[in-house]
Amino acid sequence: MNDLKSDLKSIYKSALKAADPYSSVLAKVRLKNNHLEIGERSYSLEKYKTVHVVGAGKASAEMGRAIVRILGGRLQKGLIVVRDLPRQDVPLMKILQAGHPEPDNRGLIASQSLIHYLQSNVSKHDLLLVLLSGGASALLPSPVEKISLDDKKATTKILLSCGATIYEINTIRKHLSRLKGGRFLNYVGGATVITLIISDVVGNDLSTIASGPTSHDPSTFSDCLEVLDRYQIRDQIPKSVLSFLRDSARGKIDVDTLKVGSPALEKTFNYLVSTNQASLQAAAKKAGSLGYKPMIISSSIQGNTSDLASFYVSIAREILATGHPLPAPCCLLSGGETTVKVVGDGRGGRNQEFALSCFHQTQNWKNQSVVFAAIGSDGSDGPTDAAGAIVSNDSRPRAKKLGLDSSDYLRRNDSYTFFQKLDDLIRTGPTGTNVMDFHFALIGTD
Repeated sequence: MNDLKSDLKSIYKSALKAADPYSSVLAKVRLKNNHLEIGERSYSLEKYKTVHVVGAGKASAEMGRAIVRILGGRLQKGLIVVRDLPRQDVPLMKILQAGHPEPDNRGLIASQSLIHYLQSNVSKHDLLLVLLSGGASALLPSPVEKISLDDKKATTKILLSCGATIYEINTIRKHLSRLKGGRFLNYVGGATVITLIISDVVGNDLSTIASGPTSHDPSTFSDCLEVLDRYQIRDQIPKSVLSFLRDSARGKIDVDTLKVGSPALEKTFNYLVSTNQASLQAAAKKAGSLGYKPMIISSSIQGNTSDLASFYVSIAREILATGHPLPAPCCLLSGGETTVKVVGDGRGGRNQEFALSCFHQTQNWKNQSVVFAAIGSDGSDGPTDAAGAIVSNDSRPRAKKLGLDSSDYLRRNDSYTFFQKLDDLIRTGPTGTNVMDFHFALIGTD
């Protein structure tokens, strides 16, 4: 069992390494004969008066460091907004810190500084590189004039606790923002815009990653109201927000997000440089090298966390009993972003909740060589210092000895305390990236 736990650690570390922002940018962007090459496109730097860089997100500082290495003296200057961590210095970049996951006044000031930078420095003769990664939505809170930051924060908190998906949450956040939903492009002065993106959303939808500041937005104000009705939270939303959404849906306020065909999109190019799928492939390769047959289930997992745990437990049981859909030793992998409807007052996150659900459903298993785990690629899971948790065969006797009732901890959404007492939390510390979550089941042979 110790070998399984050790192997799983190596596997999830391979997933995290593949999501490294610095390496990802260097692998996708290159400078050749004064041409910036990204994918199949080539941009002649001789066409532009100045090259600027701006960015926001958990990985933006390391992305910026990679761009500085690639462009060197061709780069003028830039501004990057990062989460509140130990100070990060990037040559030529002004670094601003802001609150995450909860937006704060520093983020509001950073958003204003970003807008001022764009309006004061960038013109149609310039090339603007935009670096986006998970966390940018929270780091750049710039509510429309009629909405206060506190009301926007309250709205986001309600959406997070009701079980809304990241797509649904961002649908509303975009329509309450001056920068999201393509509105960022209103401030670039007609410059050519290249956006490098590390995806933290299911399906890599450009309009959802960081709430799509440089892409068109297919959602509408009516969609926002439908989300509120779907989760029956209209009466919980601040009155200013509800009034703004209703008036806008009726056409009384002309502040819609950018749509397909907007002139602002004609000189804008978006590129994915790192995704959950790429990390899963790296993890699967590592599993194979350790002697496990890997199977990537999906990189687009959504829905209830406990349902995903039940699915994993069912497959593991089938493999142990019949050798299908693949024989042991094997490794099941998936990625995505599940949801937890919070009803208790405990601590935890969706990855710890996944592990606790797996534990609860397998607590009567005897001597089975199976390890379950889930981690957040950014190193954090909910409002805790853990990235996730791991469940192994030896977790059960230790929990029994400590008198831990998994059903009680599930009922209170207190997965953090449960695994803290077992010393089975996974702590990676901040990873400097974010490509959603990883879920694993490593199945050995007796």
